Amino acid sequence: MRILALTNLYPNPLQPQRGQFNRQQFRALATTEDVRVISPVSWVDEFRERWRSQHRLPGDRHAHCDGLDVFHPRYWYPPKVPRWTHGQCFRWSIEAAFDRAVDEFRPDLVYACWAYPDGWAAVQLARRRALPVVVKVHGSDILLLLRNATRRKATAAALAAADAVVAVSRDLQQRVVRLGVEPSRIQVVYDGINRGLFKPGGRREARRRLGLDEGAPLVLFVGNLLPVKGIDVLLSAGELLAARRVPFTCLMIGRGPLDAPLRREAARLGLGERFRWLGGKPHHELPDWFRAANVFVLPSRSEGVPNVLLEAAACGTPFVASRVGGIPELTQIGPHHLVEPGNARALADALEEQLFTSSVSAIAGPRWHSHEEAAQQLVSLFEQVLGRANPQRQLTERHAARSVPTSKATIGPLSHSA
Repeated sequence: MRILALTNLYPNPLQPQRGQFNRQQFRALATTEDVRVISPVSWVDEFRERWRSQHRLPGDRHAHCDGLDVFHPRYWYPPKVPRWTHGQCFRWSIEAAFDRAVDEFRPDLVYACWAYPDGWAAVQLARRRALPVVVKVHGSDILLLLRNATRRKATAAALAAADAVVAVSRDLQQRVVRLGVEPSRIQVVYDGINRGLFKPGGRREARRRLGLDEGAPLVLFVGNLLPVKGIDVLLSAGELLAARRVPFTCLMIGRGPLDAPLRREAARLGLGERFRWLGGKPHHELPDWFRAANVFVLPSRSEGVPNVLLEAAACGTPFVASRVGGIPELTQIGPHHLVEPGNARALADALEEQLFTSSVSAIAGPRWHSHEEAAQQLVSLFEQVLGRANPQRQLTERHAARSVPTSKATIGPLSHSA
């Protein structure tokens, strides 16, 4: 099967850690199917990253990631305009790349990851080329970005027009139904994890490898430094813990526009020694950080099903998280506390309790499925979509082709080449 994947959430030479969940999923799909990726890069991000790193996009904007061909068209949009206008800007920005990919690659299906503007543009472009399209919704694209009535209408129309919708949680599935999408066309596919990478290990050994104090009570956060992640609530909880004289150090892994403001706020609250800002880390380095922590924290205001919780639990690390989105669907995966979003006192109480009840070497919860298993669920859905789009199509041809895939995925750090 030839799958043309379209999403802005995918690694590029300027942002190698971007969209790791999609990177892992596309890599797993590519073990049995032929996958090509269009991943636009916002002109704003491109301009900003040009000053922050020495990396550049290749002149032809073509790269390789895990053996997959990736094209990074520049996503143009006027600054300071309402986001509901971004759908048309996104479509105009990628239209030439999309048509070229269709002509050269001849995809069977378009798979768009993110509802708006990605999914909206994918439906428009795929329909023009008579291609079936599946849209995946992640969480914030449905939970937070529909407050504008015009944007909500465009997103609902795109999801209703798609041949199928993939939701990463039951909570998201129900929210998509409330947007007017036929329930039979929505399938829940939980993201998988790399079970060979994220697995239990000794806390002391992990701390030695990372150069951390073996006896310090450690809290870990991994994520983008954005308002939706509730890091301001975590700082308030940290202030409460410090006032109670609770010993702790909070390790902050991630980057984002709130980096500098959050550091200043931590210093203002007298938490400069308690919060360590570590910047971004490659995905393959995260397991030891999970194993080293006494507790993982995710105080988000909105989520789908966060991969970081799955990965933390797979490493045997208890978590404290907000009771939002699909997170309550994960309570079987390991020791945890769920708190109401925005409640700093409840967050502080849960962290204090978990810091001093977690064992020296935690035990992982029930086995979570792998990226490959999740990918096979997607392949089954894609085959159903193709069967409906063209009942005469012989699926046996794709099954035969799958035994000799044309695109091989490899495990390891991200590398791009022109």
